[in-house]
Amino acid sequence: MHPILDSDALVLLATTLSAKRRPAELVEIIAAAELIAGSLPGEAKLAESIENLSRHGLICARDGGLALTAGAEALMATQPRKGTGEERLFHVRDDLSACPTRADHAPVQVTPAELQAAIAAHRASSEGSRKNLLVPKPKAPDSERQRPGQRQRKPLPASKRKR
Repeated sequence: MHPILDSDALVLLATTLSAKRRPAELVEIIAAAELIAGSLPGEAKLAESIENLSRHGLICARDGGLALTAGAEALMATQPRKGTGEERLFHVRDDLSACPTRADHAPVQVTPAELQAAIAAHRASSEGSRKNLLVPKPKAPDSERQRPGQRQRKPLPASKRKR
């Protein structure tokens, strides 16, 4: 797949993150992209990346959202699960450069106005009282895990434990 934009890897990784069980809406992809990179590229770059990835058969429009194709799922299955956002983007960009796809698929047309509306909706939701569900939850300390009034269980003797 040539040429590869920097935002192509970001859009592919954000779509992978946000479209786990169902096709992702633009607002969800924007939220995931901001979570991964910390900032967003312009609307024109995002629209160009979505069109580029769909033309190469990695993203398709389904049920009012965007989803990964089987080829993209196979490509993303080989990606490392741990690492910083920059490291993951580097691996995705590297694999996209080696991806043997042809630009013969129907492109998904997303206008910059639609992306601008999705960015505005994402920013409004992040400023509101609702929480971003894509942000990992902080772990509670051990002292808070036990509810008040609940006694601590006695450990089983060593002879009764399952091996």
